[in-house]
Amino acid sequence: MLKPGMYISDRYEIIDKVGSGGMADVYKAKCHRLNRYVAIKVLKPEFSDDTNFVKKFRGEAQSAAGLSHPNIVSVYDVGDDNGLYYIVMELVEGITLKHFIERKGKLEVKEAVGIAIQIAMGMEAAHNNHIIHRDIKPQNIIISKEGKVKVTDFGIAKATNSNTITSNAMGSVHYLSPEQARGGYSDEKSDIYSLGITMYEMLSGQVPFAGDNTVSVALLHIQGEAIPLREIDPSIPLSVEKIVQKCMQKKPERRYLSASELIADLKRSISNPNGDFVVIPAAAATDSPTITISEEEVSHIKNASFHSGRNTGSFDTVKGNTNPDLRHTNTNLNKKVKDDEEEIDQVDPRIEKIILIGSIIVGIILVALIIFFTVNIFHLFPNNKGENNNPVETTATPTATPTEEEVQTVIMPSVVGYSLTDAEKMLAEKSEDLQIIKTEKASDTDAKGIVMEQYPAKGAEIDSDGEVRLVVSLGPDSFELPDVYNHPQKEAETTLTDKGLKVKFNSEYNDTVAEGSVISTEPIRGSLVKEGDTITVLLSKGPEDTTVLVPDVRNLSKADAVAKLKEKGLAAGNITKDYSDTYAKGKVMNQGPTGGSEVTKGSAVDLVLSLGPQGNDTPKSYTGSVTIDENPFDYPGDSGIILIQMVQDGKTTTLQKENKDYDSFPISISISSRSGSDATVIMFIGREASEGDPGAVSENGKWVVYEEYGNSWNVTFTPEN
Repeated sequence: MLKPGMYISDRYEIIDKVGSGGMADVYKAKCHRLNRYVAIKVLKPEFSDDTNFVKKFRGEAQSAAGLSHPNIVSVYDVGDDNGLYYIVMELVEGITLKHFIERKGKLEVKEAVGIAIQIAMGMEAAHNNHIIHRDIKPQNIIISKEGKVKVTDFGIAKATNSNTITSNAMGSVHYLSPEQARGGYSDEKSDIYSLGITMYEMLSGQVPFAGDNTVSVALLHIQGEAIPLREIDPSIPLSVEKIVQKCMQKKPERRYLSASELIADLKRSISNPNGDFVVIPAAAATDSPTITISEEEVSHIKNASFHSGRNTGSFDTVKGNTNPDLRHTNTNLNKKVKDDEEEIDQVDPRIEKIILIGSIIVGIILVALIIFFTVNIFHLFPNNKGENNNPVETTATPTATPTEEEVQTVIMPSVVGYSLTDAEKMLAEKSEDLQIIKTEKASDTDAKGIVMEQYPAKGAEIDSDGEVRLVVSLGPDSFELPDVYNHPQKEAETTLTDKGLKVKFNSEYNDTVAEGSVISTEPIRGSLVKEGDTITVLLSKGPEDTTVLVPDVRNLSKADAVAKLKEKGLAAGNITKDYSDTYAKGKVMNQGPTGGSEVTKGSAVDLVLSLGPQGNDTPKSYTGSVTIDENPFDYPGDSGIILIQMVQDGKTTTLQKENKDYDSFPISISISSRSGSDATVIMFIGREASEGDPGAVSENGKWVVYEEYGNSWNVTFTPEN
């Protein structure tokens, strides 16, 4: 067994083992010569020792290497290294069609037709090069991450004949053509039959023939009839159903004669889905007797095919692992579980001999019965006579004669919509010998345990011991909760309800998600849910509202007005005074912004206090005082020019301008004013400057620049008595 890090032919570095089958191990490797990743199939030792097999294996693989088509996985190289025989192929990142069907249940018609066209195009390219696949099935079809459909494992089935490998199948039993099941020749039309089975599975989600063992399935391919697609799904167009029917004809000559004919009809079905343009040739009548071929003759025919160069097939698909973590990055190595598909070799011709001999025996019995009844009905032989030529009356006890038992039939009831238990009771009432075959499938419309489909349909007449197929619902299938984060409410609700989910809304403030959009869901996005589950969706109300309405504080005292503003998260701004004939002295007579305005929390509201009516008793001046308690000088002995000004009602008044020193502070100043409005006192310090300096003024022959000290003092005035 190869291990990561080992090299093959000093060129291919083994990265990892990704699959193993009955005939080969499969590895992901890196080609250091061309600096690319590849897939390598390495023959197991038991086959490497068979010289004849190795020769055929290499020859057919080299033939496949000549294929170059966008819908075929390319074969790059064939070689050996110290007894290791290998094939180097294109590494395709993607998922097998089998897994794709399992994930979706069944495909949309246009999607299935598009995939079928690409498969047929790959087949067409191979058939034009006289290469037959012989193992077309969903496991051998890869859908790349880019959506490209590729067929893998062309050109190496011919090496695996019955003389070399008897335990491996020449194709998965569910996709085997009737001629392959009989052990006959395979040609282009065998691949077309297998593609028809693949299309049937894509459109219906199930294979047409299923049984308890591989032989029974193979026999169904030979003599069974599949349920028509439109009985399973009436929405499937007529043209598509007939295309699949033509591909799946038992007689090769009634199928499409080439992949190009099939491609033409598939393309036509896209533009004319309900057209009746598919022509299925009528079966040719024949009276030819059955010809029995000996095992030696069959062996001779098979061996001759190897030397004719006509029929080549596919290397048996290698089974790999299907770890769920890798299912989205499957390569052309077709990682599959071991029991993914039952596989069989060609049906032994001795089975056909047994069937033939049995048929002859039954025919002889039927002829004997016809003769017996004819003789008795028409009295073709005279009765025994006694003496006097009088008839002798005898009582004959009839001997047991092999007769065919009369077949009883029943009319199928409708059991769709009933529970499985009730359906079984209804069928047992018709006949206890009915054979009920149950399959299960997820359903978005039927509850768990309810019969979704039945075959035969209601009203059909079947044998009392016939086979009845029931499809039983598993209930809604689990799926990942869609991501609706940041989606608007209506869009999110539509997305979830379209999945059959119930929606409940809550809301809260959020600074980052727009108002009306989804903040989160419960359960969270990506959780597994099923139809009918309730999803709680949290919506954003946008940023929390930080605005408030300004209260009306008119006619309140200054203290009450300030308190009321504080309750609303507001502050008092500038407070001025004015005369009013309406508002009593000391009451708020005006405010800004006005009551009822919407402002941000923390905003300031200016107030105007009433001085009462303006009359003759109105004082002519007001007094106030201010104490400047901060020393602008840093140390004793320091001095300079100090300018002190007052700003009141927008006017500036100089209170002092003189030399001061460190010991002059604090300074108390009494102020008289003709206005009762509050004022602000500002202090400036004069510094010596030069002519031309910004802000320099000339005083007493010197240039001085005044700098604001950086602090201010409020002054409140009261009327003089």
